[in-house]
Amino acid sequence: MSSWPDLDDPHLALVGNAPEIGDHGRAIDGASCVVRFNNAAGFGGPAGSRVTLLALVNRGGQARAWVEDDGFLDRPVIRQARTYLLAFPELSPDEEGAHERVCWTAPLRDKLAHRPVHVLPSALHDRARQQLAPRVSGTPNPSTGFLVALAILEGRSPSLPPIDVYGFGFAGWSGHPWDAERDWFTACGEAGRLRLHPPAAS
Repeated sequence: MSSWPDLDDPHLALVGNAPEIGDHGRAIDGASCVVRFNNAAGFGGPAGSRVTLLALVNRGGQARAWVEDDGFLDRPVIRQARTYLLAFPELSPDEEGAHERVCWTAPLRDKLAHRPVHVLPSALHDRARQQLAPRVSGTPNPSTGFLVALAILEGRSPSLPPIDVYGFGFAGWSGHPWDAERDWFTACGEAGRLRLHPPAAS
Protein backbone atom coordinates (compact mmCIF):
# COMPACT_ATOMS: atom_id res chain seq x y z
CA MET A 1 0.00 0.00 0.00
CA SER A 2 1.35 3.41 -0.98
CA SER A 3 1.87 5.99 1.74
CA TRP A 4 -0.09 9.23 2.01
CA PRO A 5 0.71 11.45 -1.00
CA ASP A 6 2.47 14.79 -0.79
CA LEU A 7 -0.19 17.49 -0.94
CA ASP A 8 2.02 20.50 -0.27
CA ASP A 9 1.10 22.14 -3.57
CA PRO A 10 0.81 25.89 -2.90
CA HIS A 11 -2.57 26.11 -4.68
CA LEU A 12 -4.77 23.20 -3.64
CA ALA A 13 -8.53 22.94 -4.26
CA LEU A 14 -10.85 20.66 -2.30
CA VAL A 15 -14.05 20.13 -4.28
CA GLY A 16 -17.18 18.73 -2.65
CA ASN A 17 -20.38 17.54 -4.29
CA ALA A 18 -22.97 20.13 -3.22
CA PRO A 19 -25.38 20.65 -6.15
CA GLU A 20 -25.27 24.46 -5.98
CA ILE A 21 -21.49 24.70 -6.18
CA GLY A 22 -21.65 27.76 -8.42
CA ASP A 23 -19.59 28.45 -11.52
CA HIS A 24 -16.08 28.01 -10.14
CA GLY A 25 -14.74 25.73 -12.85
CA ARG A 26 -12.01 28.06 -14.08
CA ALA A 27 -10.70 28.75 -10.57
CA ILE A 28 -10.77 25.06 -9.65
CA ASP A 29 -8.97 24.01 -12.81
CA GLY A 30 -6.33 26.65 -12.14
CA ALA A 31 -5.26 24.93 -8.91
CA SER A 32 -2.05 22.91 -9.00
CA CYS A 33 -3.75 20.05 -7.10
CA VAL A 34 -7.49 19.25 -7.22
CA VAL A 35 -9.04 16.82 -4.74
CA ARG A 36 -12.52 15.43 -5.49
CA PHE A 37 -14.90 12.90 -3.97
CA ASN A 38 -16.81 9.81 -5.06
CA ASN A 39 -18.93 10.46 -8.18
CA ALA A 40 -17.62 14.06 -8.38
CA ALA A 41 -20.86 15.91 -9.07
CA GLY A 42 -20.41 18.74 -11.56
CA PHE A 43 -17.17 17.30 -12.97
CA GLY A 44 -16.76 18.43 -16.56
CA GLY A 45 -19.17 21.32 -15.94
CA PRO A 46 -19.44 24.10 -13.36
CA ALA A 47 -17.10 22.25 -10.98
CA GLY A 48 -14.27 22.15 -13.52
CA SER A 49 -12.62 19.29 -15.36
CA ARG A 50 -9.35 18.57 -13.54
CA VAL A 51 -8.70 16.02 -10.81
CA THR A 52 -5.45 15.08 -9.12
CA LEU A 53 -6.67 12.91 -6.26
CA LEU A 54 -10.06 11.20 -6.07
CA ALA A 55 -11.31 10.12 -2.63
CA LEU A 56 -13.69 7.15 -2.69
CA VAL A 57 -15.84 5.54 -0.02
CA ASN A 58 -14.86 1.87 0.23
CA ARG A 59 -17.64 0.55 2.45
CA GLY A 60 -21.33 -0.04 1.81
CA GLY A 61 -23.58 -0.05 -1.21
CA GLN A 62 -21.87 2.68 -3.23
CA ALA A 63 -18.51 0.90 -3.06
CA ARG A 64 -20.15 -2.38 -4.06
CA ALA A 65 -21.84 -0.69 -7.04
CA TRP A 66 -18.49 0.59 -8.29
CA VAL A 67 -16.86 -2.82 -7.94
CA GLU A 68 -19.69 -4.45 -9.90
CA ASP A 69 -19.84 -1.73 -12.59
CA ASP A 70 -17.95 -2.89 -15.70
CA GLY A 71 -17.84 0.70 -16.93
CA PHE A 72 -16.47 2.19 -13.72
CA LEU A 73 -12.93 2.66 -15.05
CA ASP A 74 -14.28 4.41 -18.14
CA ARG A 75 -15.75 7.29 -16.15
CA PRO A 76 -13.89 10.54 -16.97
CA VAL A 77 -13.11 11.37 -13.33
CA ILE A 78 -11.72 7.86 -12.75
CA ARG A 79 -9.61 7.97 -15.92
CA GLN A 80 -8.17 11.39 -15.17
CA ALA A 81 -7.33 11.00 -11.47
CA ARG A 82 -3.60 10.54 -10.84
CA THR A 83 -4.13 8.80 -7.52
CA TYR A 84 -6.99 7.41 -5.43
CA LEU A 85 -7.75 7.64 -1.74
CA LEU A 86 -9.99 5.11 0.04
CA ALA A 87 -11.68 6.69 3.03
CA PHE A 88 -11.79 3.74 5.45
CA PRO A 89 -9.20 1.26 6.71
CA GLU A 90 -9.74 -2.30 5.55
CA LEU A 91 -11.84 -4.46 7.87
CA SER A 92 -10.57 -7.84 9.02
CA PRO A 93 -12.82 -10.86 8.34
CA ASP A 94 -14.11 -10.90 11.92
CA GLU A 95 -15.07 -7.20 11.65
CA GLU A 96 -17.20 -7.76 8.56
CA GLY A 97 -21.00 -7.64 8.61
CA ALA A 98 -22.75 -10.78 9.75
CA HIS A 99 -25.15 -10.96 6.81
CA GLU A 100 -23.58 -9.00 3.96
CA ARG A 101 -20.21 -7.64 2.93
CA VAL A 102 -19.46 -4.15 4.22
CA CYS A 103 -15.82 -3.54 3.24
CA TRP A 104 -14.90 -3.40 -0.46
CA THR A 105 -11.32 -2.23 -0.01
CA ALA A 106 -9.58 -5.21 -1.62
CA PRO A 107 -11.68 -5.39 -4.81
CA LEU A 108 -11.63 -1.61 -5.24
CA ARG A 109 -7.86 -1.52 -4.76
CA ASP A 110 -7.48 -4.27 -7.35
CA LYS A 111 -9.77 -2.49 -9.78
CA LEU A 112 -7.82 0.76 -9.39
CA ALA A 113 -4.38 -0.86 -9.52
CA HIS A 114 -3.34 1.16 -12.60
CA ARG A 115 -2.76 4.17 -10.28
CA PRO A 116 -1.44 4.63 -6.72
CA VAL A 117 -4.10 3.81 -4.10
CA HIS A 118 -3.94 5.23 -0.56
CA VAL A 119 -6.08 4.38 2.48
CA LEU A 120 -6.87 6.66 5.42
CA PRO A 121 -5.70 4.92 8.62
CA SER A 122 -7.86 4.19 11.64
CA ALA A 123 -5.78 6.63 13.72
CA LEU A 124 -6.94 9.46 11.46
CA HIS A 125 -10.55 8.44 12.05
CA ASP A 126 -9.89 8.53 15.79
CA ARG A 127 -8.48 12.05 15.57
CA ALA A 128 -11.43 13.16 13.44
CA ARG A 129 -13.88 11.94 16.07
CA GLN A 130 -11.87 13.74 18.75
CA GLN A 131 -12.09 16.99 16.78
CA LEU A 132 -15.87 16.71 16.45
CA ALA A 133 -16.75 15.18 19.83
CA PRO A 134 -16.99 18.48 21.78
CA ARG A 135 -19.61 19.70 19.29
CA VAL A 136 -21.93 16.66 19.32
CA SER A 137 -23.65 14.27 21.69
CA GLY A 138 -22.58 10.67 21.33
CA THR A 139 -19.85 9.36 19.04
CA PRO A 140 -19.53 11.38 15.82
CA ASN A 141 -19.39 9.70 12.41
CA PRO A 142 -17.24 12.03 10.25
CA SER A 143 -17.99 12.47 6.56
CA THR A 144 -15.43 11.58 3.91
CA GLY A 145 -14.97 15.27 3.18
CA PHE A 146 -14.11 16.00 6.80
CA LEU A 147 -11.71 13.06 7.01
CA VAL A 148 -9.84 14.08 3.87
CA ALA A 149 -9.67 17.75 4.86
CA LEU A 150 -8.26 16.82 8.27
CA ALA A 151 -5.71 14.45 6.73
CA ILE A 152 -4.51 17.11 4.30
CA LEU A 153 -4.25 19.83 6.94
CA GLU A 154 -2.37 17.55 9.32
CA GLY A 155 0.25 16.87 6.67
CA ARG A 156 0.42 20.38 5.23
CA SER A 157 2.65 23.18 6.47
CA PRO A 158 0.69 26.05 8.08
CA SER A 159 2.95 28.45 6.20
CA LEU A 160 1.41 27.43 2.87
CA PRO A 161 -1.51 29.37 1.35
CA PRO A 162 -4.99 28.33 2.48
CA ILE A 163 -6.75 25.49 0.69
CA ASP A 164 -9.66 26.63 -1.49
CA VAL A 165 -12.80 24.69 -0.53
CA TYR A 166 -15.70 24.50 -2.99
CA GLY A 167 -18.96 22.59 -2.98
CA PHE A 168 -19.17 21.79 0.73
CA GLY A 169 -22.84 22.24 1.65
CA PHE A 170 -22.69 20.29 4.93
CA ALA A 171 -25.83 18.33 4.12
CA GLY A 172 -26.57 14.76 3.13
CA TRP A 173 -26.70 11.52 5.07
CA SER A 174 -28.27 12.21 8.47
CA GLY A 175 -25.63 10.13 10.28
CA HIS A 176 -22.91 12.74 9.76
CA PRO A 177 -22.57 15.67 12.23
CA TRP A 178 -22.96 18.38 9.60
CA ASP A 179 -23.29 21.37 11.94
CA ALA A 180 -20.17 20.33 13.85
CA GLU A 181 -18.25 19.86 10.61
CA ARG A 182 -19.37 23.27 9.35
CA ASP A 183 -18.13 24.85 12.61
CA TRP A 184 -14.75 23.12 12.22
CA PHE A 185 -14.36 24.26 8.60
CA THR A 186 -15.33 27.80 9.63
CA ALA A 187 -12.73 27.78 12.40
CA CYS A 188 -10.07 26.55 9.97
CA GLY A 189 -11.06 29.36 7.63
CA GLU A 190 -10.69 31.93 10.39
CA ALA A 191 -7.27 30.45 11.20
CA GLY A 192 -6.13 30.93 7.61
CA ARG A 193 -5.85 27.22 6.77
CA LEU A 194 -8.90 27.07 4.48
CA ARG A 195 -10.58 29.55 2.14
CA LEU A 196 -14.28 28.68 1.93
CA HIS A 197 -16.39 29.27 -1.18
CA PRO A 198 -19.92 28.38 0.05
CA PRO A 199 -22.41 26.87 -2.41
CA ALA A 200 -24.91 29.35 -3.82
CA ALA A 201 -27.77 27.81 -1.83
CA SER A 202 -25.93 27.81 1.53
